[in-house]
Amino acid sequence: MSRSEHTEKLLNTSKNMIFFILSGVIYSISVRVFTAPNEIAPGGLTGVSTMLNYIFGTPIGAMTMLLNLPVFIWGIFEIGYKLVSRTIFATLCSSIAIDLIGFVIPPYYGNPLLAAIYGGVLEGISLSLVLGRGGTTGGTDMIAKLLARHFRHLSIGNLMMAIDGVVILVSAIVYQSLESALYAAITVFVSTRVIDALLYGSDGRAGKLIFIMSKGSDEIAKRVLHELDRGVTEIHSRGAYSEQEQMTLLCAVSRTEVYKVTDIVRELDKNAFMIIGDVGQINGEGFYIPKKEDKTLPELLNSHRKRREKQKSEEELSDSPKGEQ
Repeated sequence: MSRSEHTEKLLNTSKNMIFFILSGVIYSISVRVFTAPNEIAPGGLTGVSTMLNYIFGTPIGAMTMLLNLPVFIWGIFEIGYKLVSRTIFATLCSSIAIDLIGFVIPPYYGNPLLAAIYGGVLEGISLSLVLGRGGTTGGTDMIAKLLARHFRHLSIGNLMMAIDGVVILVSAIVYQSLESALYAAITVFVSTRVIDALLYGSDGRAGKLIFIMSKGSDEIAKRVLHELDRGVTEIHSRGAYSEQEQMTLLCAVSRTEVYKVTDIVRELDKNAFMIIGDVGQINGEGFYIPKKEDKTLPELLNSHRKRREKQKSEEELSDSPKGEQ
């Protein structure tokens, strides 16, 4: 590894730590200031820890860390040690902050609806900061990330909502209050909407997909290619009503580039027909380029076993008499 690569890796690690610490502080405010004081279990293992705190008086942060240990082990086998190491640090930051923030910021005992909404907003922002840096805070978001590998058609936010639903049902029994469960549902809903908006609506993976049907498709394609430096795909199409053959242009752009494409199209053909839709994730040049997957524990063990077998065969070959080689 060169010095520049080592410096870049160190800088990226430092950024991750800053984001995780900031996320932990925001998350602790959500739990200790808004949700826990108002008997709202915000889903996941933190929600379980909140209910245990209500019943037995155990510290929320410490119990959250303890309950996450089995999830960490699952993550090592399913995802890899790099993500789990980031998750352990992020969970540790949030757990410590949850147990300490109460000494700094007083709890809010006002309108439970406001507590549910603001608790959900802060939780969503906190989890988005961690998920956006390739980590999780353990619990529901890590389980959702693990399940998302097998159910790719579901977003992380929707998976979290499904898992949190179980905790919400249990909270109605623990607090003996249907309202507590309903407020918890509001918190989870707001949190997942914020996560989906921040992760899928504002990062480099999201964008707009534009279909353009115009007689001047050739000129439109050239200008988009040269002025926006965006790729354009030509699709042979045929109008069902006009029965005319034509080219339909397909172009993926960022949200801030939509008006530029629209201006080009309207300038060249005012009668052009355009379809503009949201895209949750775009992978490829100019957008998000997926990174190489981290190695899981079975892969690491298998790689280590192969290296040992290769080393053993080389040693046996070097120790054998020359006549036998």
